[in-house]
Amino acid sequence: MTAQLGNIVFIIWRESVEALLVVGILNAWLQRQTAGEGFARARAFLWGGVGAGLLIAVAFAAALIGFGDALPDDAQQAYQTAAVLIAAALIVQMVFWMRRNGRDLKRNLHAALGDAAGRRNWWGVFVLAMIAVGREGSETAVFLYGTLVSGATSGLGAELAAVAAGFALAVATYMALQMGGRILSWRVFFRATEIMLLFLAASLIVTGIDNLADLGMIPSGFAGLGRKVWDTSALLSDGGPIGGLVSALTGYRARPALLEVITYATYWIVVLWLLSPSRTVRQPA
Repeated sequence: MTAQLGNIVFIIWRESVEALLVVGILNAWLQRQTAGEGFARARAFLWGGVGAGLLIAVAFAAALIGFGDALPDDAQQAYQTAAVLIAAALIVQMVFWMRRNGRDLKRNLHAALGDAAGRRNWWGVFVLAMIAVGREGSETAVFLYGTLVSGATSGLGAELAAVAAGFALAVATYMALQMGGRILSWRVFFRATEIMLLFLAASLIVTGIDNLADLGMIPSGFAGLGRKVWDTSALLSDGGPIGGLVSALTGYRARPALLEVITYATYWIVVLWLLSPSRTVRQPA
């Protein structure tokens, strides 16, 4: 498996588990609070909302790809570079959103469901599911597009297989998480994937900055920004299978330019500052 395919599997896995969590919370609440025909009707609206959310995500992905393909070559390169940087920014934003709101996610969903159930307005359930799934799906589309245009393509067949593998892994992970922490806890899952996501964002940012330099938008010749700082290719080449995977997942460069070192260091300084205890809310077990 190439580094790019590994990123696809990871993104689909992580985002699908989060979507399954939301849908699972909605379904479990409806099952507890409604009975008989009421539950069947409510669940029909729930799954209708899930389907509508998926359609929104697919339409968004098609528009994202179609718009890029319609651009001339020079504009397309700038568009794809912007997509890479936006994907990185959204990944970081998503990590911090979950840190701030993870504690209240279940409570907020239950409150919204309670309002809909109190009015017997199952369209509220439909809209809630549609927004939740549509948001996760649209985020996934941006992440995947940014990942795909940041490197050489692996072929449609391999990419679709990676998507399927990521979703299958997500279903298995969700089932393990639902066993109440006996195999894997939600806290461990979110903490581990947060770290992986932040490294992936770092990789995308470095790639995006490299692309901006190639486009001449950043003067890499200024103040020696293009100068190679060190060479660790003898230890781990970023052109090899293992080094390439590490590079795609973390932003590692065997022979980084000064611009890349500054970008990488600045990114982690900002992220670690934002992660400082005084600025974050602890997530419950």
